[in-house]
Amino acid sequence: MTYTVAFHPRARKELLEAWIWYEEKQFGLGDRFENEVYKRIEEIQKNPERYAERKQSFRETKIKIFPYLIIYKIVKNENLIIIFSIFHTSRNPKLKYK
Repeated sequence: MTYTVAFHPRARKELLEAWIWYEEKQFGLGDRFENEVYKRIEEIQKNPERYAERKQSFRETKIKIFPYLIIYKIVKNENLIIIFSIFHTSRNPKLKYK
């Protein structure tokens, strides 16, 4: 079964902000970050149930190398994966699912 991936506006904003931050630190680092995010999203798309459900049916996985999590939900009846957050691990964990 093929799943479509959609970004919640919050996740899109977080991805852009992180890309800008990394790019300002070192040219090309933002692109490297973005590539790692999309590699992990491709893995999620291939096997969305690989990661256990957490609170309120949210699932999460770490991004390799960078201190971020991808927070997502599966909408099975629509074959859809919604990326809700690209969450920096130093933030308050209580904010992950809000």
